[in-house]
Amino acid sequence: MREVLDELDRRYRRGETVALGTVVSTFRSAPRGPGASMLVAADGTVTGSVSGGCVEGAVYELAQDVIGDGTPVLQRYGVSDDDAFSVGLTCGGIIDVFVERIDETSFPAFTEMVASVNAGEPVAVATVTEHPDAATVGRRVVVWPDRADGALGSDRMNEAVLDDARGLLDVGRSGTLHYGPDGQRRGAGMSVFVNVFQPPPRMLVFGAIDFAAAMAKLGSFLGYRVTVCDARGVFATAARFPAADEVIVDWPHRYLAAEAEAGRVDGRTVVAVLTHDPKFDVPLLEVALRMDLAYVGAMGSRRTHDDRLARLREAGMSETELARLSSPIGLDLGARTPEETAVSIAAEIIALRWGGGGERLVRTEGPIHVHEVAPPRQHG
Repeated sequence: MREVLDELDRRYRRGETVALGTVVSTFRSAPRGPGASMLVAADGTVTGSVSGGCVEGAVYELAQDVIGDGTPVLQRYGVSDDDAFSVGLTCGGIIDVFVERIDETSFPAFTEMVASVNAGEPVAVATVTEHPDAATVGRRVVVWPDRADGALGSDRMNEAVLDDARGLLDVGRSGTLHYGPDGQRRGAGMSVFVNVFQPPPRMLVFGAIDFAAAMAKLGSFLGYRVTVCDARGVFATAARFPAADEVIVDWPHRYLAAEAEAGRVDGRTVVAVLTHDPKFDVPLLEVALRMDLAYVGAMGSRRTHDDRLARLREAGMSETELARLSSPIGLDLGARTPEETAVSIAAEIIALRWGGGGERLVRTEGPIHVHEVAPPRQHG
């Protein structure tokens, strides 16, 4: 929903009724992940995408019906459907799309939810997408770490979903949960999609050099909140790094330790150490490699890398801690320019995040994406 949130908020505030189609489950090589959304307004305007163009036409027609009668619909598209190719999902994937009507009556907590998203406050929306009782489908609850707004049905349903939704909120992952009709932990019949809105993950780039400028641009493109930090104020200026969200003049190790102490780094944070200067990167890596971070990479030649490891061992770093270091940084793409090097680093970050091997797909076999088997749809 995030990519259509501004347009949805604008129309909501104007009192318009719209339909929102959201990918709630994906299987095999689905083109977009859970949470991808497409907004269809009553005037026919479309914002966003659920499949990169594969099934948008079919979802558009369904959304028009939902605007008209208000009845939410969960629809599966994919190669298992008889009309898979007629709707265009030829990539071999399967997606479940939930289409619902959004207006002031159906979603009274929407404005408060948007305010939390814009303020960077973690929030999730849990919506019933399948249930034997058709009247329960479409019910939702907005979930914050310390409060909630809305109800799904019974106390048992609310308790189970709120607990699990906060678990997803804590790890920053959207997904569909399955329960018995009354929220039983075992059983089937009720599915609830939890759309999680976490503040963007952080990318901390240390070293105010030309490679950092390219890295900041690519990191921003990938959805990170990018910080460039260097102790040398003459180089660390906003003018030199326009793509960065912030430019900090401070000793790198001191800045990272302070950010961790303030709770502003987490398991999604990636760190790129581009200084290749021992007086900066060794103290910084002593701090970074002892944290639970998604990625820590350091630039430098193999000779620099060997020297860096020796210095870190002398500083008391363990082999387990050193094993967390990606150095020399990046994948072997033959990169030369700062921009190409940034692509190499970003590729390594993506590969580690999703379990990719970094090999050319033409030389591999089997599924392109790590995938799940689509479960049978429940029918009430």
